[in-house]
Amino acid sequence: MSRARRVRALTATALAAAVLAGCAPPGAVGPAFSDTAATAVSDPGCGSSPVVLRARFETGFPLAKALTEEFTRQHPHVTWDVREEQFAVLTQNAPRVLADNPPDLARLPQVSDLAADGLLRDLDGYAAWFGWDDWPAAQLRPLRVNPGGRPRGEGPLFAMGFSTSVTGVFYNKDLAARIGFHEPSTLAEWDDALARAKDAGITPLAGFNAGAVAGLAFPLQSLMAAHGSPAAVDAWTFQQPGARIDTPANTEAVRHLQRWLRAGYFDADLNATDYARMVDRFTSGRALFMVDGDWESAALDRRMPGRVGFFLVPPVRAGDPRAAMAGPPTFGIPAGAAHPDCAAFFLNWAVTDRAAREITVRVGGALPLGPVDSHLPAVEPGSVTAATLAAADRVVADGTGMDFVANATGAILAESWTPGLQRLAAHEVGPEDLLRRVQADYADQIGR
Repeated sequence: MSRARRVRALTATALAAAVLAGCAPPGAVGPAFSDTAATAVSDPGCGSSPVVLRARFETGFPLAKALTEEFTRQHPHVTWDVREEQFAVLTQNAPRVLADNPPDLARLPQVSDLAADGLLRDLDGYAAWFGWDDWPAAQLRPLRVNPGGRPRGEGPLFAMGFSTSVTGVFYNKDLAARIGFHEPSTLAEWDDALARAKDAGITPLAGFNAGAVAGLAFPLQSLMAAHGSPAAVDAWTFQQPGARIDTPANTEAVRHLQRWLRAGYFDADLNATDYARMVDRFTSGRALFMVDGDWESAALDRRMPGRVGFFLVPPVRAGDPRAAMAGPPTFGIPAGAAHPDCAAFFLNWAVTDRAAREITVRVGGALPLGPVDSHLPAVEPGSVTAATLAAADRVVADGTGMDFVANATGAILAESWTPGLQRLAAHEVGPEDLLRRVQADYADQIGR
């Protein structure tokens, strides 16, 4: 929907909360996006009196909860009231929750609409105080938003993260050996491996596409970058002027995915399979490949030690850089948070404390954010965590990371990608029509 329609949809309570945010502690913004410099902060922390931080986190991903537990161990006067919900629920309810009953820290879909509507704090003051501005700029680029909520990728900082997640292809080494698989250098080589797996009676790809989370967006976006440019995909996701999703390169990527669907490379019940069931099928040896993110690395090392490999989706032409969806899972401090300084202190602790960084690698299997010379825990050689960390390093070095197309607007995932990709999987829509509809929805949602 357009920004005007979004604003009209906010309740009177939401508007009142946004107005009150104008009188909030350092780091806050007022009822609409402020184009003034962020308020300077001075020694933000959690004090010495008992504090209860309220948080909304994503269920099924244990890293955030593990970090809160270690934080309380080190700072016993700070305890947590954590509520976990499915990502689709977080996405749908974020505007209402941040307005009506804001926690101190919230896992968010993307920040454009929320920042534009005055529901998030401008974190630039904290960034200056803690030194986040000295990190490689690409680490926090997806979390910056210009006035009016677009484009993203520049402007004030409205969220933080714990790690740089990277997506790619996990594979079962035992099943791979049955078909003589070696990590591919081109998409054509990977296509050949998929066909050989199918011929050998092995499900080539574990996938999910149920609910409101458009699981096919993972392989599709990887194919978009291979057939086109990660920078072009990001331009659309970040709402750059003139950017479109219905390009020839992206259409070819959808055709490529459509060929996989028609060839039966996914299980027949793909549209009824949720994320947890996809992971279970992979870990139980019922699929060769799984396109997913490094947040599963640590769990896979525990469940399938030494039996899982990982590679970045290969390019069309051998030797071209490999791209990946990469970036920090987004955590924001609501404009109406009761303890914003303590929440910001926690965010900084999570990426600078040695024990916290160990947890990010051990539990999350991901590359922690922070300065390039920060402590990086040792990992088991040959583990899938070692492979995903190396892949993240490669993407950062090549500058080929992309934000997720599902984050282009607050509604694009549930209202556009999910039904479109479900219809594609059901062979009810073609590539051109899918992208044309997503582009039309996108234009409406950002008011163009």
